Amino acid sequence: MRPKPSSNYGADAEPGSAHRTFLIGGQVLNAPRPAPGLYLVATPIGNLGDVTLRALETLAGVDIIACEDTRITRRLTERYGISAELKPYHEHNAAMARPKILEKLAQGAAIALVSDAGTPLISDPGFKLVREVCAAGHAVIAVPGASSVLTALSVAALPTDRFFFEGFLPAKEGARRTRLAELARIDATLVMFESGNRVQDTLADLADIMGGRDAAICRELTKLHEQVSRAPIAELAKTSATLETRGEFVLVIGPPRADEQVMTQDDLDNLLRASLACDSVKDSVAHAVELSGRPRREVYARALELAKEARGDDGED
Repeated sequence: MRPKPSSNYGADAEPGSAHRTFLIGGQVLNAPRPAPGLYLVATPIGNLGDVTLRALETLAGVDIIACEDTRITRRLTERYGISAELKPYHEHNAAMARPKILEKLAQGAAIALVSDAGTPLISDPGFKLVREVCAAGHAVIAVPGASSVLTALSVAALPTDRFFFEGFLPAKEGARRTRLAELARIDATLVMFESGNRVQDTLADLADIMGGRDAAICRELTKLHEQVSRAPIAELAKTSATLETRGEFVLVIGPPRADEQVMTQDDLDNLLRASLACDSVKDSVAHAVELSGRPRREVYARALELAKEARGDDGED
């Protein structure tokens, strides 16, 4: 659970007020204060040893560290003896916190933005802040490091020359299956996040829609109980009943084969039913033709049949 909204970006964090040092192996290292600006600092995705020297120096040197959850970020700062002030910046307080961060930047502050794990702005609320900081003319500097997306790609044993990052899929089954049908048309390796309580259902849907492809389930990457399972999706779905569902999951799905370019009849029907539930026949057909690779006449005829079924028409006058 995220912290409650806060607006405590006040006068208590003056530039130059922090004790700028950090610890590595018991050695105290000085951290020069960075030039004013917003620093996007990647943090470890699990193993606290996966932090860069530049990240530590930056976090120790800035005036404020803006973070999703101060309790999580404090584990990192305490591990490395960093005393920079932690301030919450998350989806619940972002609207209030952004103006205060901009005000501090205008006063010459150096501020770091971190997410709970990995690279900021990847499935976290930092985009609007970066956009407004840029619009205000302040410097935005990336301090790169760990990323669960790239980590999963590197161990999945799947093509990496082209990939598409989806983030989290919809929680509801109908919307999830519709989105997976759309993703199935992308000629690239797919990378998506999933929660432990939905991963088995998602694997079942993936088996129905992309069952012939190779895939990898990456669980708890870089942590003590890291697991990577590689197999065709259909096989992974069959064995998912015994899958340990605690932890964080990244799913990596191989690109479509040549014979997958045309959507199956079942997938077309699922796509049309989901679309017809909220759109007109015309819009549903246009959407399905684009995604399915099937002729428009065929898709239109099937859409009319499914629309009649949904209305309960028996075809008689």
